[in-house]
Order: sequence, then C-alpha cells, then structure tokens
Amino acid sequence: MTTSRSCHVVVVGSGISGLTCAEALLRAGHDVTVVSADALARTTSHLAAAVWFPTAAGPPDAVARWGRTTFDLLAAHAATGVPGVTMRESLVLFRPGVEVPDELPAWAASVGDVRPARADELPPGYPAGWRFAVPLVEMPVHLPWLHAQVVAAGAREVVRRLRGLDDVLDLRPDVVVNAAGMAAGALVGDDSVYPVRGQIVRVRNPGVELSVRDEHHPGGRAYVHPRTDDCILGGTLERGSWSTEPDPAETAAILERCADIVPALAGAEVLESVAGLRPGRSEVRIERDDTLLPVPVVHDYGHGGAGITVGWGCAQDVVALVGSVEG
Repeated sequence: MTTSRSCHVVVVGSGISGLTCAEALLRAGHDVTVVSADALARTTSHLAAAVWFPTAAGPPDAVARWGRTTFDLLAAHAATGVPGVTMRESLVLFRPGVEVPDELPAWAASVGDVRPARADELPPGYPAGWRFAVPLVEMPVHLPWLHAQVVAAGAREVVRRLRGLDDVLDLRPDVVVNAAGMAAGALVGDDSVYPVRGQIVRVRNPGVELSVRDEHHPGGRAYVHPRTDDCILGGTLERGSWSTEPDPAETAAILERCADIVPALAGAEVLESVAGLRPGRSEVRIERDDTLLPVPVVHDYGHGGAGITVGWGCAQDVVALVGSVEG
C-alpha cells in the first residue's frame, strides 16, 4: 500500500502501539522517526502477557473492528513463523453460580470456532467453559523482532524524554503520531488517561500447553498463559494505582488462584513477579488533532489491557489519518 504523498512522521512511543504504527507507516511509503524515552525492555509492552483477548478497552464497535484486523494479521504471523507469535488453544471457565451467556461475546466473531468445553477439558469444580484458539505473542521475543523490522525498513530512532509533544518539532515532522502509552495523555494535557496496574507472576512451565482464564474467580482475575519456557500467571486490573512494585501478598494470591484453574501449576518454580501500568481510558483515542502543534497530530492511545488485541487495527486507522494530511 502506498499513499499519494509521503510525509515525515514522528512516532512518539516504542511499545506495541508505537512500533505497529511505525511499521504500518513505513509500508505505506512514509518517512518515519521513532522517539522513545525508554529502552525496549522497559516498556509496558515488554511485560505484557500479550494474548489476543479484548480487555478494558472501548468503544465496543471500534474494538471489534480493530480486534478482527489484528487477529487476522497475528494469525498470519503465526502461520508463517514470525518470531514470538503462536496460535494458543484457550479455555474460558465458568465456575458454579456464574451464568454461561446464551450468546457468544462479540470477540467470538473474530475468533471463528468457539465451542463449549467438554467435561474432560475442565478443571475440578468447573461445570462449563468455552474452547477456542487465539494468537499469543511472547513479547520479549516478538518486540525486538518488530523493532528490528522497523529499523531495517529505514526508520530513524531518537532517545529523548519529552515534556510535551512540541519537543519533537526540531525533528521537522509533517505529522506527529502520539502513541506514547501511559505518557500519551500527559504529553497533550488529556487527564482522562489513568493507570491500570497489572501484576503478573512468571513461573517455569511444567508442561502446560493450554491458556486458561477465570474472570470471576473469588480471589480475583485468574489467567494462565503458557509460553515456550515459562507461564505468565495473573493478574490484576487496578484502576488508578501508580505502583510498579510487586506486592508479595498478591504474588501468593495469584499463584493460589492460578493453581485452582490449572492444578499442574501447584508448586511451580517462581521466576519473577512484575507489575506494570496499562494506559487506561474510557475509549481508545484514534483521531487527528490540528490544534496542538503547527503540524497535525494523530493520536493512538488509551488501549488499556488490549494493546496486543487492537494494535494493528489501530495502526491502520493511523495510516489513513496521516494520509489525510494535505501537501
């Protein structure tokens, strides 16, 4: 895909949102500079469990559209062996007393084959569940690969901590893309962005192959996402908390409830416990803004816990908005 006019686009942010925007803009024929305050391994995206599953993001219609685009692209990545991307068999659990919906949720339209779980697929004490397969992205593997793709395609990199978006004007952009994650709101004075703290535990994988989640566990959200050498166990969605220090009590609670849903994890070796801040907002902001700087700004932030689920779909909208800039 190419556009009628090539722009110099400065993308602020090098997490999954920033890099997907940069990659899509490069493919569309634009000149791209990526500005980031942090090394790759320090981004929230690097910590993410990164399983395709809409979580804490809106508006619903747009999330469904972005999610379908992203699902299809990640499924193609998995099929062609892109590093860190696999299709993972998954199970959503319904515990006693939790009503199984009569209709499948909206995200099921992107997934395709969602079926009731068989009795022999359910852990002890669970009467019902849904089975399906979705993309899982091992971010410590995939994010460096995506970063390398962006650099190989010609993007320039600038390491700089910004006080505001006007700090990039010396780079002489035609358009600025604000994909700065948790910092995006502060850079433009949008106080509707709030932190959504997520704590996870990483354990050595004892041979688990199925992703499992119970959104209604009495101890809190419980999910298990197996990767090549480890499992990501979670987790929390703590709106308004700025703490990035792992809570030992929460670590113990996560281990306990994840062993409830995947008994094979009982006694698994703990590798680390980490906490990160997801950029929450009532709705993802994807829009062009001509009021902030002498050049247009295209916003792409507020993805909550759904960055890997909607990222590529959002990036396509960003490319379209950049393409609307007149010469």
